[in-house]
Amino acid sequence: MKKILLFLLVITVNAALNTGCSPKDHPRPAPLHQVAPGELTRMNYSIQVGAFSVLDNAVRLMTRLEELGLEAYYFKDSDGLYKVRFGNHPTLEQAHQEAKMLQSAKTIQNYFVVVPESYAAARIPPAETELLRREIVRTAHGFIGVPYRWGGTSEQSGFDCSGLTMVVYRQNGLNLPRVSRNQFNSGRKIPLQSIGYGDLVFFATARPNQVSHVGIYIGQGRFIHAPATGRNVTIEHLSNPYFRSRFMGARTYL
Repeated sequence: MKKILLFLLVITVNAALNTGCSPKDHPRPAPLHQVAPGELTRMNYSIQVGAFSVLDNAVRLMTRLEELGLEAYYFKDSDGLYKVRFGNHPTLEQAHQEAKMLQSAKTIQNYFVVVPESYAAARIPPAETELLRREIVRTAHGFIGVPYRWGGTSEQSGFDCSGLTMVVYRQNGLNLPRVSRNQFNSGRKIPLQSIGYGDLVFFATARPNQVSHVGIYIGQGRFIHAPATGRNVTIEHLSNPYFRSRFMGARTYL
């Protein structure tokens, strides 16, 4: 019975979002940023829920949302608590609509909507890209030591490591794809000697010549990555023979 109710909720949410805010009734706002080839679209309105001192509680809530077909992720906030975000709605009304439906189903309790203007990508002028790069690196440093994992498993290569890079970028307002191969394909290729702060570095750790792992470059030949589900996020060196022999290239999105 519970699974049926969850299934009906997903249908209701999707139907409301697809038909309840047509261009005629609610014009879609103009993009906050014109996207050039190799850049990422900006995050719009997301929903944030929870404030947990125990990581497992955040993972359980994230998993519950994922089971409803919602792309959710957790992160460790500056106050030391684990919080969960999901959704990327073009309007504030749509974000509230989805959150209230989930409240009615008792899937979530209190929530607030994260507005586009709150992200670093929106606050920092385009001419000061270096500041945004530093913010991305600062966010990545906040995950060091965290036992990074998702609620379930995935057959998609690079799911855990690319989950970390996705969260770091989205927390700064950049809508990075979730899977490492898609991240690799969506960025602009850069040579090894030109890698900058916040760029992503990719590796073939599962099969030869096939991207399956990714990290965030933080300078001095180092990158932050999630080694595997359940292991702590850590700093690694590109000079490490294991990663050097499996290096597939770097991508920039700024």
